[in-house]
Amino acid sequence: MSRRLPPLNALRAFEAAARQSSFARAAEELHVTPAAISQQIKILEDYLGHTLFNRGKSLSLSESARTVLPQVSDAFNQLERAMIKLRARNDQGPLVVSAPPAFAARWLIPRLDDFHARYPGVELRLMATQRLVDFNLEDVDVAIRFGAGTYPGLNAERLMTETIVVVAAPQLVARIKKPADLLRCNLLEDKWHVEQGMFPDWKTCLATLGVECKTGPRIQGFEGAGLSIQAAVSGLGATLAWSSLVVDDIAAKRLRRVLDHAIPSTLGYHLVAPENHVTRAKIQGFRSWLLAQAAR
Repeated sequence: MSRRLPPLNALRAFEAAARQSSFARAAEELHVTPAAISQQIKILEDYLGHTLFNRGKSLSLSESARTVLPQVSDAFNQLERAMIKLRARNDQGPLVVSAPPAFAARWLIPRLDDFHARYPGVELRLMATQRLVDFNLEDVDVAIRFGAGTYPGLNAERLMTETIVVVAAPQLVARIKKPADLLRCNLLEDKWHVEQGMFPDWKTCLATLGVECKTGPRIQGFEGAGLSIQAAVSGLGATLAWSSLVVDDIAAKRLRRVLDHAIPSTLGYHLVAPENHVTRAKIQGFRSWLLAQAAR
């Protein structure tokens, strides 16, 4: 016989809002907007045919909601405990790591041989994606994320703070003697990071070098750091890049710094996971190894 349950997202929104006595605090806890919480509660009220909250100058529970709240909270607590037990049983399973595609390809993967040598019993499964994963809904143990380090409800440790550098293939760098020479180059740009507001465009970078662009510089755009860096390796032009993503290319002389110019940033890469994930043995090993690699 099928269970007659209300929409679980709506029930989760109700339980959080009732426990927090606030739509805003419930929204922060569940990583959604207050409007989304209000919409989910309206769905639940329509489903039940009861008003759950008295909405006025302050938010208060209706009598019927106050009666069932302890049982609903207890049900979610039991579900959480069950999931913790289930995850504990799977501690010997694959370690699932989510990371941005360019970081995964250009920094993490070249170092994984060392991880496997140190932790041969851990099967690492790498998932490359720009989007933020939902640890409550997805089978992901830990994530590497780029930004300012604000991840509500999650444990976050900074791995490295980034710097923006200008790089190009060695044969092109040899022809760039002064900043103005960049105007005669094909300039490659990571449009995705520029549009996200995480990265300066070329006009801004040239201004930091004292170069005024009376006309727009010749720019070729790419949707992602990995593509713009690979285009630079292939000799198509000069690009702006996060320093960690080109450190191996510079060491291997596939790329060289242009004019030793660098732009500081407050952003960086972070190791992110729910608090109840951090104590798992396989995550502890990966965390220790990753922090040591980043420190280099």
